[in-house]
Amino acid sequence: MAAEFDCRSLLLTPPFYFKGVNDDGVFSWFAAVLQKLGSAACNVILYNIPSVTQVSLSVELIQRLKHEFPGVIEGVKDSSGDWSYTQRLLAAHGDLAVLIGDERYLAEGVRRGGQGAISGLANICPEILGPLAMNGQDDQRINRLVDEVLKYPVVPAVKALLTRRTGEEAWLNVRAPLVRLPVADVERLGTFYDDLFIDQAA
Repeated sequence: MAAEFDCRSLLLTPPFYFKGVNDDGVFSWFAAVLQKLGSAACNVILYNIPSVTQVSLSVELIQRLKHEFPGVIEGVKDSSGDWSYTQRLLAAHGDLAVLIGDERYLAEGVRRGGQGAISGLANICPEILGPLAMNGQDDQRINRLVDEVLKYPVVPAVKALLTRRTGEEAWLNVRAPLVRLPVADVERLGTFYDDLFIDQAA
């Protein structure tokens, strides 16, 4: 269906119902999906987000997939938050678009060959995040914001910041099983954001 709607890339997570599976099992699952897609399998971005899936995409597994499906794997979105893994990924797979999900490592990752990010914070402060993603330029305010956001459930926290930026309370809505941040946390996080960016710019 994605191909029929001319989607340029497919962001593909590993299977995550079963935990503790090894690389052979994860490889077999990806291989089955890509074989089934046939000629529609192109521009696939592998999504490594073990905090959610509890399944890690090893550097070696990515190599196997690249070898078995040449020209199909376009990149990796690395939301592991593990800088040592990110460094190994960049060193081993410089031919892929490595997109860094943890904004605290984005600038350094870009300087080491990463090609940007798929970023939650890009919805909130794109003008601040842009120099990190495009030029590898550090901004410690982003590190502080990520550290603060991680004190809360991430999706409701990001949506709370969108409400702060836009003034539209509808952004606070989340789908179950997620729940809204409590009002006090929304205000606390919003004040932190204001102090970090808006008040400094005034």
